[in-house]
This record gives sequence, structure tokens and C-alpha cells, in this order.
Amino acid sequence: MAIKDNIKPTRSELIDLKKRIKLSQSGHKLLKMKRDGLILELFAILEKAKDVRAELEKQFAVASQKLAIAKSVEGVVVVKSTAFSLKEIPKIELVSKNIMGVVVPKIEATSVHKALNEHGYGIIGTSSRIDEAVDASEILVEKIILAAEIETTMKKLLEDIEKTKRRVNALEFKVIPELTDAKNFIVLRLEEMERENTFRLKRIKG
Repeated sequence: MAIKDNIKPTRSELIDLKKRIKLSQSGHKLLKMKRDGLILELFAILEKAKDVRAELEKQFAVASQKLAIAKSVEGVVVVKSTAFSLKEIPKIELVSKNIMGVVVPKIEATSVHKALNEHGYGIIGTSSRIDEAVDASEILVEKIILAAEIETTMKKLLEDIEKTKRRVNALEFKVIPELTDAKNFIVLRLEEMERENTFRLKRIKG
């Protein structure tokens, strides 16, 4: 049902419709600005995501290679026992930040990539190959955390862009045209009523 099918052709209704049209146009303008701003933010993050993804793949290859070398030289048992001797577990805290009204995750991680003497195992009894494998693996974890934050942010932005786009389209192609049609209908109806009143007055005077 169109808006004009459910309104009374009165001056007060006309005033109310004009206010609603103005408010809808203002909202439409703000939502378009938000949508365009979010798209710019998304493009900026997309470029960053490409770099992070490339770095992640490169570091995964490095870490895999270092781990394979450590296993082949030191043996799987030594590598596993070294892994079990690691004392400090990385601390990951999920917080949030705001990008143009969109709440996106921010991952704060500590104790991920540590200095050689902070790994928790005895560096005297291990070789440099173990150290290199541990170091490469910790860097890989940092890359994974960063990639997770960026890709989740992209997903959130895409969802809000789509939602904002639907609201913009609804205002532009449905709400504002229907309100405008209703306003024009009332204007025409009031003009007709005015002419009818004028004609009636003339007949009375005549």
C-alpha cells in the first residue's frame, strides 16, 4: 500500500510530510557519505590485507622449512620436548575499535615473539636450528594474529557497507519517492478543494 493511500489530504498532514521528506533526504545524504567512507576504508584495508597475506604465506614457508630442518637434524623427540618446555604462553586479548560507527575487532597480543633467552628452554643444550625454528614459528603466529584481525575487520566492513547500501536504496527509490508522491497528492487535493470552495462561494453570492 502506497503512503498516499493511507493519509488525509489536510494542511497539517502536508506540513508533516514535508518534514518527513526533509528528514529522509538528510538521512539519505548522511548514509551515502557513510557508505562512501566505509568503501574507502575497505579499499585501504584491502591493500594492507594483500601485503599481510603475502607475508603470512612467506613466513609459513620459512617456519615449515626451519621446523623440518630441526626435526631432521635434532630428531622429532628433541623438537617435541623443546616445545613442551616452553613456559610462557602468548597472551591474546580481544578488544574493539570504531571505524565510522562500525565496531571492529582489535587483537592485542603479548609474549608472542620473544628474545632467544626468553623462550623458556635451556639454550645451552639445544642447537641453533631449534632456536631458528622457534623464532620462525613465533613470527608466524604474529602474522596469523594480524591477518585474523584484518580479515575480520574486512568482513565487518563489508557487512555494514551492504546494510548501509540497502538503507540508501530504500530511502532513494522507495521512501522519498512515496513521500513525495503523497505530498503532491495532498497539494493537488487541497487545490481541488480550494477551487470547489471558491466555486461554491460564487454560487452562493450569485
